[in-house]
Amino acid sequence: MKNIGIGLLLLGLFAAPAIAAKAKVVAASTESGSALKADEIKVEPFRDAKTVGSLASGDKVEILSKDGGWLNVKSTKGNGWVRMLSIRKAGSVKTMDNAGGLLALASGRAGTGKVVATTGIRGLSEEELKAAQFNAEQLTLAESYSVSSAQAQQFAAQGKLKARTMDYLQEGAK
Repeated sequence: MKNIGIGLLLLGLFAAPAIAAKAKVVAASTESGSALKADEIKVEPFRDAKTVGSLASGDKVEILSKDGGWLNVKSTKGNGWVRMLSIRKAGSVKTMDNAGGLLALASGRAGTGKVVATTGIRGLSEEELKAAQFNAEQLTLAESYSVSSAQAQQFAAQGKLKARTMDYLQEGAK
């Protein structure tokens, strides 16, 4: 029994620095930011989730975590989930010359210095990019979904789809 007590004491002594280090990592992982525009604070990271508060443009937030296109934030207006595009992380604005600005836009690295997706959701973080690994099985799976032009036309014909020519919208049209 005495040996078990000594063992637990030693385990506690050796584990304490590791636990403290982990606590520092968690604390250091929070970031500050501000609201780019007015938006709702949601209970869950879903558009139709219950609203628990609202942010005004310029409100300061503490970013706790990320889930897809949503950020879990803490603010004076409430705690919850806000769309990622409504929040600017602190220190994400950089100054650049005209040529640098054009190059940044063309490369998808404008503003934050992080890779962004053109669909409107900021892309992968630096940590996610570093952790990415090649997966030949997934590449093969993705390539297996491709079809030839003839196969696509045959599929459209089976669905009785007809080709239509569409004019471009006139500038200013709604």
